[in-house]
Amino acid sequence: MPAFTPPPTAIVIGVGAEAGLGAACCRRFAAAGHHVIAVGRRAERLRQVVDTIVARGGHAEARVADATSESAMAALFEEACEPTAARDRLDLVVFNAGSNQRIPFVELDIAVLRDFLETSCVAGFITGREVARRMVPAGGGTLIFTGASASLRGRPSFAQFAAAKAGLRMLAQSMAREFGPRGLHVAHVVIDGGIDGQRLRERVPEFVAQVGEEGLLKLDAIAEAYWQLHCQPASAWSHEIDLRPFRESF
Repeated sequence: MPAFTPPPTAIVIGVGAEAGLGAACCRRFAAAGHHVIAVGRRAERLRQVVDTIVARGGHAEARVADATSESAMAALFEEACEPTAARDRLDLVVFNAGSNQRIPFVELDIAVLRDFLETSCVAGFITGREVARRMVPAGGGTLIFTGASASLRGRPSFAQFAAAKAGLRMLAQSMAREFGPRGLHVAHVVIDGGIDGQRLRERVPEFVAQVGEEGLLKLDAIAEAYWQLHCQPASAWSHEIDLRPFRESF
């Protein structure tokens, strides 16, 4: 019997419901042979994601952590970058944290604005810094940031979301230019449309009814695009891609 070779490690930050993008990425990476560390704020949701992966023969573990905490992220990456008998070198990280909400501009509270900036832009910075500090000296890898159409343009009543996502996009660009030549593939994915997940179906069912099934981005399709970014050869890296349903106007 051949000796067991530990699989490479992937971290997905911002894993929520099993019918969500973070969970879909976890499943895709595990199916490709990675040991996945699913990171989120709710232990019960993380456990569901990990149990599904393990039941399918994959390797995964859950970590409850706040992406806005420097100490929590430093501890997470310190552990994840240390190879063990169960997993090898970290070579793939996805930052998927963030939320969205419609708020008229004149009703926008400064505390809410700061929360959006913290959970997207600031948390993205913390993740990016830990990745650069640890993965670049180790030989590089892939870092993917989840963006949105708001990364490119602001819509009425979504100023807080646009500010947070635009800041995250600029962060990704700066990192790509600084660390790409050193072997770290930094990519930003513009999700231009509604994601067919639990959050959208529960919070905005009228939108789902309006656009129909063909008007939503499917979770597994997005996760596949993320995986293909990781698989790109270094001679032809994409920094930014946009994903939308074929019926979405742009």
